[in-house]
Amino acid sequence: MYVRDAKNREEVWLLDRIEEMGLDETAFRSRDYVVAIDEESNEKAGFGRIRIHKGEDETVCELTSIGVLPEWRGQGVGAHVIERLVEYAGDEGFDTVYSLTNAADYLAQFGFERIEPAQLPEALRDRLAIKQENIQPDAVPLRVAVDRFRMPTRFRSRFKHAAADDGEEEREPEEGPEDFGIDPDEATYKYDTGG
Repeated sequence: MYVRDAKNREEVWLLDRIEEMGLDETAFRSRDYVVAIDEESNEKAGFGRIRIHKGEDETVCELTSIGVLPEWRGQGVGAHVIERLVEYAGDEGFDTVYSLTNAADYLAQFGFERIEPAQLPEALRDRLAIKQENIQPDAVPLRVAVDRFRMPTRFRSRFKHAAADDGEEEREPEEGPEDFGIDPDEATYKYDTGG
């Protein structure tokens, strides 16, 4: 499993998944996204994006539209998408990453702290109000200093061994006469009583 930048040809796939999950597609640009890919099957497992808001006084970075396909959840995919996005923000010169989300407890594991709406940069205050009105009524503002982001160890080990969950438990197939080269319609059995 690895996380890479999204490609232009993945735009339709991204938009379809965003719509299915009810995520924010405001100012959509596929080049702002990263995608988690399974190395063996080449399946897409999750995605997320960084959105840059340019204001009069400052430019801020928002983590948004994080999604993991149902069959890949609980395996560290979302955690690694978030890690890659925070690294990207740091590479672009941002010291702080903000998120406006209803998943505050999940992001707290990585060092994100809840803040008051008044503590948000101006561009994000308006965005929070719009998001609460249209997409996530219970969204709250969070932030993390890029150098304070931390990845819990349990997510690393899960991610290394991630595999799609098809919803079925693996079961041993039942053995039948055919497994031993016996044609059940033609076979006679040693203790056949003819009954």
